[in-house]
Amino acid sequence: MKIHFHGAVRSVTGSKHVIETEQSRVLIDCGLFQGRRKDFWEQNQNFPFDPTEIDALILSHAHIDHSGNIPGLVKQGFRQNIFSTTATRNLCAVMLRDSAHIQEQDAEYLNRKRRNKDEEITPLYTSADAEKAMELFVGIHYGRKIPVTPDIAVTFYDAGHVLGSALPVLDVTENGKTRRIAYACDLGRDDLPILKDPYRINDADFMIMESTYGDREHETIDSAAEKLAAIVNRTAARGGKVIIPSFALERTQEILHCLRRLFDKRQIPEIPVYVDSPLAVNVTEIFRIHSEYFDQETMEMLANDQNPFQFPHLTYIRKVEDSKKLHQQRFPSIIISASGMCEAGRILHHLKNNIEDSRNTIVIVGFMAQHTLGRRIAEGRPKVKIFRKEYRLRADVEVMDSFSAHADRSDLIAYAKQASKQSRKFFLVHGEETQALALAGHLRDEGIDEVIVPKLHDTIEV
Repeated sequence: MKIHFHGAVRSVTGSKHVIETEQSRVLIDCGLFQGRRKDFWEQNQNFPFDPTEIDALILSHAHIDHSGNIPGLVKQGFRQNIFSTTATRNLCAVMLRDSAHIQEQDAEYLNRKRRNKDEEITPLYTSADAEKAMELFVGIHYGRKIPVTPDIAVTFYDAGHVLGSALPVLDVTENGKTRRIAYACDLGRDDLPILKDPYRINDADFMIMESTYGDREHETIDSAAEKLAAIVNRTAARGGKVIIPSFALERTQEILHCLRRLFDKRQIPEIPVYVDSPLAVNVTEIFRIHSEYFDQETMEMLANDQNPFQFPHLTYIRKVEDSKKLHQQRFPSIIISASGMCEAGRILHHLKNNIEDSRNTIVIVGFMAQHTLGRRIAEGRPKVKIFRKEYRLRADVEVMDSFSAHADRSDLIAYAKQASKQSRKFFLVHGEETQALALAGHLRDEGIDEVIVPKLHDTIEV
């Protein structure tokens, strides 16, 4: 059996890993690489394998860095089953269509603005490709062992990361012997609001594990509420807007949950809150119909007719014209918009219109990959480019990792230690090189010797 590491290796986007046996080639995740426009096109357009030779795709969850290039895979000939949880399938139905639509819109916008008319910008894939991809999905529940090829079966367990996220465990049978590979990318945190805690896997022979925060600790979720309240109060007092680039899946819902509590406790002023992302609106609707994934606290709220995703002063925006009206408003407000890494979508227009106003605050609430606009803002670059035009960063910037749905260093070490009772080798992916190497060192210090940090396109035989 071979494992091919083709994405999110010593980096955090574009997850793609192939499990190869004598009979089968199964792809785990098919994420979109996010970064510089040139790299975006080259890495997402050119698969390091033939899509027509993949026998099945196992999808851990719906985040675009794990699912976003599925339409590209289908465009290039993939026609096999895509296995995911039912919630992930429902989320992808809106998220992949949205990804295609945004690419089509951004290509059209940039083509109108381009100076060289010979350099036409084309989308990576279209809405039609996304529709074809959805026909291949097979939704399954946690805890059910499903054969995906003649020699590979998969069982999904709750990852506690985002709605419907799974820890796929693959049973691979060769020469009469079965070995288990666990895929813990992405892994959630204990005691986060809304979702249940991640399932503990302790019976796998090998584990592929994320390292996004392999050398960092998160603040507590309680401290997140206090810090967000301080930011809102400070910004509102000077008449500014709070701009929050947010992933449509999970992060937006967590922030809304937090804001509702702050309003209920009267810890922030009664200013309007806008969720300006059709995708986030659709995703929130899907949250409402999948309460089976919620933790006990959230279930009790629903039982008492308390919707955690709806409260006074909150407006969900779908129409473009309503989004544009927000640019003209001159009173304090909170605007939550996608995409999370500020690489596409309506958030670019909100940043363009607000980034040079010192009254405003931009709140970074998620991990920003290298070479993304979100990363440059988080680093406080004095000037940034939006739609190829340079803007001065005059708004305040606040970075909050306490909303993160990723396990931090302590979480990852604890998870690996309990898994190491059975697992013989750990492969660390989905983390920038410094984080992955640091986590490898921490695990070795804990007595876990077989830790490998693969390089991009490495093939390891196990």
